[in-house]
Amino acid sequence: MSKKANPATTVAFQGAPGAYSDLACRQVFPRLTTLPCAGFEDAIAAVRRGKARLALLPVENSVAGRVADIHTLLPGSGLHIVGEHFQRVEHHLLAPKGATLRGLKTVYSHVHALGQCRDLIRALGLKAVVAADTAGSAAEVASRGDTSAAAIASELAGKIYGLVSLKKNIEDAEHNTTRFLVMARDPKWTKVGNGLTVTTFVFDVRNVPAALYKALGGFATNGINMTKLESYMVGGRFTATQFYADVEGHPDDRPLKLALEELRFFTKDVKILGVYPGHPFRRRAMQDAGD
Repeated sequence: MSKKANPATTVAFQGAPGAYSDLACRQVFPRLTTLPCAGFEDAIAAVRRGKARLALLPVENSVAGRVADIHTLLPGSGLHIVGEHFQRVEHHLLAPKGATLRGLKTVYSHVHALGQCRDLIRALGLKAVVAADTAGSAAEVASRGDTSAAAIASELAGKIYGLVSLKKNIEDAEHNTTRFLVMARDPKWTKVGNGLTVTTFVFDVRNVPAALYKALGGFATNGINMTKLESYMVGGRFTATQFYADVEGHPDDRPLKLALEELRFFTKDVKILGVYPGHPFRRRAMQDAGD
């Protein structure tokens, strides 16, 4: 980011320039400047300290599963979820100019990206080398200029670091998609009746028999669709568990209001992290599931 960049028009992400998070930022917020951050905590801090207006953080991938640490960072981040975005992952095999598929010997990338492109790596007989991230791999391959080495990264990374794409869409799974959350300093709940709404919250159950079963009963009886429920150890104690949940609905809608009231009866703490518009990808996924 330029030193003269305006924090009010800046969105932070974790990773190097050209990372998939960078690509997602540019697609969701084409008019904002992107701010690369070394870690998720740094991206969160950038928003909290006023260096960026928003942060775009990945929380889960359809192939690799949940992104480590993110769910545990969110409750104490001091930020609020104001939106979501689903980004199709399109891996490219990037190499220096003059490289050919037949001449490649080694490929570098993040462990998940390498795992998501096993078929191509096996077909080309390449040696896979694990690196810290995809964009960093592209930068390293570009700096070396070795035409026998390639990187698996985004098309954007190829453009930034001057690499050519020898093959695109090399991921094994066509459904490879990452879900991102848009984070802001101030809460901004979407209005009631404003289309598909997602409410994200965390809670701690009371240490009594069947507490979780009873706490969740209200969502079933009130017809609330819970799309995510994850558990996390609190403070390193095996007997203390926090749950992270996504449900479809608005807290001011009667069904969800009743479900949350019942939830609070069986929990020690309920904290709403955000009430935001559901991405169109959700509705398409529901339609596909019903076909």
